[in-house]
Amino acid sequence: MHFDTPTRQRWMAALSHSTPEMLRAHMRTLGLAPDYELVRAPQTGLVQIQARMGATGERFLPGDATLTRAVIKLASGTLGFSWVLGRDKGHAERCAVCDALLQEPDDFQTLMETLITPLEAWRAARIQARQAEINTSRVDFFTLVRGDSA
Repeated sequence: MHFDTPTRQRWMAALSHSTPEMLRAHMRTLGLAPDYELVRAPQTGLVQIQARMGATGERFLPGDATLTRAVIKLASGTLGFSWVLGRDKGHAERCAVCDALLQEPDDFQTLMETLITPLEAWRAARIQARQAEINTSRVDFFTLVRGDSA
């Protein structure tokens, strides 16, 4: 089954931003333990981070980040890929397994509802909590203008 790019980006983002414990618990709860083989065992390396000043300026490289990737193949022949920040090889492998299962037509809708949607909701709540924490220390600067400047 072919999926459009935004749909696949959506589930890959949800998987890669999940915590290893959370993904492991969801997979255990849903009984996700398919037969698969490692095409590319989890490997850890570095990736260069690119940034722009003010999101519009010249690109620069502020540093490196640790990345772990994995590729698996289900018994059906479907390939699953993952790239996650950090060194957790098990997490990268579980993300690849979920990616492959989401490409299976029989599993897609169920996994989107029972796995991806809760992971997205958890991430949105985490972002909102962090934003609320940041807003408590926000300082609004303003300038008073005197009316006698004629």
